[in-house]
Amino acid sequence: MNYMTFNNSKLEDIWNSVLVSVERTLNDRTLYQSFFENTKIDSINGDTITIVTPNSYSATVLKTKYLDLLQNLLEEITQSNFKCLIVDESSLEIRKREILPTKIETTFVSNLNPRYTFENFVTGQCNRESCTAAVTTAIDPGHFYNPLFLYGRSGLGKTHLLHAIGNYIKTKNPSMKVLYTTVDDFFEEYVKAIKDKGIEDLKDRYRQLDVLLLDDVQFLAKKEKTKEVFFHIFNILINAGKQIVLTSDRHPQELKSLEDRLVGRFSSGLSIEIKNLEYDTALRILKKKIETLDINGSNISDDVLEFIATNYASDVRQLEGALNKLLFYAINFNQNDDINMDVALETFKSLKTSTNRNQLDCERIKITVAEYYNISVNQLSKKIRTTNIVIARHIAMYLCKELLDLSLTKIGEEFGGKDHTSVMNAIKNVENKMKQNSDYFIAVEEIKNILKK
Repeated sequence: MNYMTFNNSKLEDIWNSVLVSVERTLNDRTLYQSFFENTKIDSINGDTITIVTPNSYSATVLKTKYLDLLQNLLEEITQSNFKCLIVDESSLEIRKREILPTKIETTFVSNLNPRYTFENFVTGQCNRESCTAAVTTAIDPGHFYNPLFLYGRSGLGKTHLLHAIGNYIKTKNPSMKVLYTTVDDFFEEYVKAIKDKGIEDLKDRYRQLDVLLLDDVQFLAKKEKTKEVFFHIFNILINAGKQIVLTSDRHPQELKSLEDRLVGRFSSGLSIEIKNLEYDTALRILKKKIETLDINGSNISDDVLEFIATNYASDVRQLEGALNKLLFYAINFNQNDDINMDVALETFKSLKTSTNRNQLDCERIKITVAEYYNISVNQLSKKIRTTNIVIARHIAMYLCKELLDLSLTKIGEEFGGKDHTSVMNAIKNVENKMKQNSDYFIAVEEIKNILKK
């Protein structure tokens, strides 16, 4: 769109017309005199009109409360889609001295889900450390753990904590610019910026943030051209003392295809794992969920909740899905108000429970492997290089990753404090030998079959 040019007299006429309409709309003489009467148009550059107020307080009020009103009136009077840049006199003088181009202040949509708060996040042994770190970060963003890196399997509450951090900060500091986004959404912004030749605008938008909450950072590894821009934004925010919180399905050191410089940045703050749900936490999540539901007076017996917590505690989503299925069946097919074990067993009779998976842990894998190779469990964790013990140790590590999806760091802790590189090499060694040696492959499969019984 082509924008007309105006001389000073015309600018004054335009603004006087705007002020007349503002006074009529507000119908409040005190309000008008306090914030609008001494304002003026300073200049028009392209599609931007710069409005000057006598002080910073007036500028803040106009930007936060009356920006839409002013822009609508200007569009109506000038018949052009102008955008307002509102500044106070002292800020304008600084801008002119520095000869900086005027930019429109970006309005941020935080993308926060108000349902996800610290109050309704159920804590337990599996997530207490991560929740404590999240609360500490939210209380004083940018000063404790920066970046905060939360990792763990899908469905364990990482996204909930991201939103809880953002919601807490916005409640305590409404003026702070907080943004929740995913790597996929960031990638879409990047693609649009490339198409519109607006990469610098994208960087400027993120530069204004106080808090960046980035979900699913593991997918950044697949976005080759996006990494460079994100690396630049990351450095800008960290160096400015702005808070960054990241989530991933694995530890930073396990993010393949990411450059060392990004892994180093991600690891420079605090990294905390959210572990798999244990029974007690799963049970409390169920009870918390029931409190928020309207189940028409139905009573769910404790043994039913215990049954669900035992068999469907793989993650929060599976847990909630099992509860929703139970309620659906009870509401539509059960004739009684009470939901007892008979109803539960009928509901889940066609579903495979996760009992066997819940019973399988690292200790059972170590015991099974040790028995298979006729060695002691302790020998798996000691620095013994005997061939059969090394083979057994490597297979046990491989099975912990394959069957339990434990992080490399966690597996290392289970085997005498091995570092993640040693664990990764052990797992790769097993994978290669299974491809090259049929006897080796058969041994691993036999152990897996034993574990399934």
